[in-house]
Amino acid sequence: MKRRELLALGGLTALLAACGDDGSAAGAQLQFMYWGSTFEQKAVEKMLKAFEQANAGTKVKPLFTPDEYDVKLNTLVASGNVPDVGYIPMAMSYRLAEQGKLVNLFPYLSKYPQLKGYLPDAYLWYGKDRLHGVATANEIELLWYSRSAIAAAGISPPPATAAAAWTWDQLVENAYKLTIDQNGKHPDESGFDPKKVRQFGVSSSITYAAAWYGFLRSNGADFADAAGTRCLLDAPEAIEVFQNLQDLIYKHRVAPGPGQLAATGDDVPGTNILLKTKRVAMVVDGHWSLLDMNESKADYGIGVLPKYDTPYTTSQVAGASAVFAGSKHVEEAIELFAFHIDPAHVDLYRLGLWMPQERKYYEDQAAIDSWTKNDAHPPEFRTAVVDYARDHGVPDLRGRLKNLSAINSDVLTPALQAIETGKRTAAEVLKEIAPKVTSRMQGWQPTQGL
Repeated sequence: MKRRELLALGGLTALLAACGDDGSAAGAQLQFMYWGSTFEQKAVEKMLKAFEQANAGTKVKPLFTPDEYDVKLNTLVASGNVPDVGYIPMAMSYRLAEQGKLVNLFPYLSKYPQLKGYLPDAYLWYGKDRLHGVATANEIELLWYSRSAIAAAGISPPPATAAAAWTWDQLVENAYKLTIDQNGKHPDESGFDPKKVRQFGVSSSITYAAAWYGFLRSNGADFADAAGTRCLLDAPEAIEVFQNLQDLIYKHRVAPGPGQLAATGDDVPGTNILLKTKRVAMVVDGHWSLLDMNESKADYGIGVLPKYDTPYTTSQVAGASAVFAGSKHVEEAIELFAFHIDPAHVDLYRLGLWMPQERKYYEDQAAIDSWTKNDAHPPEFRTAVVDYARDHGVPDLRGRLKNLSAINSDVLTPALQAIETGKRTAAEVLKEIAPKVTSRMQGWQPTQGL
């Protein structure tokens, strides 16, 4: 076996042992399973200790699982040794809910008022009055930029309000000014060398759905029709979005192509490093980058994404949290579930990794200040993130479209990679794969008002 497989097996054995220990001491013995960075691990363990202090007699064992999370969780479910509460990859959460592996939280909404106050898109429904969890944190896509690179180019920073958002043409125009080769030339100047670019103007993923879904909706398009059974990626508006993304690389030469940012192998430095080293001047990436920006002391700014015709210009991104049906202490587990994403108990909101799911943190000034009025959040955060997320976000596809994991692996990801390489136009690729995607579609996930 390879070393990676041996390490994964060793970690899984330890995890199985931990989950199999139901405790013999008095009081509830819970396990909380989660992934994340070492910084997130520290914050989550602090939250779990706070929960124990607030609930005398209850103990919580953290099951930090930074690697092979879906593999290990699937094994625990198959063995019946599930944790009580934990993170779950979004697509997996629906499958486990339908298999009866997760607690239906709907009957508990009236008992735990906090659970009724989340943003509508946070709830993960799998049928009428059947609620298997909520999105752990609200995250959105933003336009990050290097303040010093913007200043050196003599251009105005990307707008921090949706009303003033750049058009796509304005993004391209400014990306030209921010793209510089080793000789200081821009892409529209004679002698520009696209193979020796010192600083790219912009970077935006073609293969990561959250990065392009907001653009799709902004241009009046969508991934699927109202029933969720017919793929619409072959519509002219959708084709335009993907062709524009491809043109950033091969026509305008203001964005990096595959492999051009990788330091070693396929590893691309984080957005904070790309901006700090001025390898890229502007990057489309998620709000979660804020923590790394501050930790690395990058000279960054935050803008809203460029728009097409409508104000829906950013995609919401999240994983799921749920209570497992195998828990021996369901009531205590639900209390932990409500506690673990409460900004009053978790530092990850104030430090910049997470955005809250409760509505009040986007509407009530005192609540907004409680997580944003600190050194970790720049001055433009209120309009570029809080207001932008509240008024101009659209739910992530992964929490809405059934069978998306299979669609991605079988058809969509290889097709988007073909667009990314520039060997075929967006129209050629999308018209070819749309019927294949349609044949695999099973509709949208259910929604329900409270």
